Amino acid sequence: MLKFTQKEKKLMQKLDTPAKVQDFLNNLKFNFEEGGETLKSPVMVLRTKNAHCMEGAILGAYILSLHGFLPLLLHLEATKGDYDHVITPFKIKGLWGALSKTNHAVLRYREPIYKNIHELVMSYFHEYFLDNGKKTLRRYSDPLNLNVFGKNWMLEEKDLWKIDKKLDKIKHYNILSKTDIKNLRRADRVEIEAGRITVDSV
Repeated sequence: MLKFTQKEKKLMQKLDTPAKVQDFLNNLKFNFEEGGETLKSPVMVLRTKNAHCMEGAILGAYILSLHGFLPLLLHLEATKGDYDHVITPFKIKGLWGALSKTNHAVLRYREPIYKNIHELVMSYFHEYFLDNGKKTLRRYSDPLNLNVFGKNWMLEEKDLWKIDKKLDKIKHYNILSKTDIKNLRRADRVEIEAGRITVDSV
């Protein structure tokens, strides 16, 4: 079992608002998993200084938990052919927002202005599409409280596949009917071009 260094502890204490945590996540290099799939714990993300969306969400959830928030994850499920996304929902004064680690210009931070989880999820809908413009977001999960994994999940040296498995099994909700799906408008050329903007390249 690893331990956080004093420098790492001080850093996380300084990240005392969701906005500060988001800025920190944005500055981490994106993990393209060139050496194989990973699901690093918070301590390992801090050591490697890179993260993909779920690793960033897990780190974000842990840092928020140090400042009085519940460490929550939320799974956004897309159609086959597109990538799912994992975000860190948080609640301030009864309203929901979210942290998000992404390499793209969209699917990012959400201000805490949403009345419930469904509203929060739907704020991602129109930005979630393939290169052909097809909109792909279809389901979302209940929030997963990482406290169910005990006291030391954030310090594990091995990959946290147990969190991934639990997130897949937790209850999910459909957001569209078959008729809704049939009538969806595709994203246009400008939207598609904006969606291709990335921070890091492989």
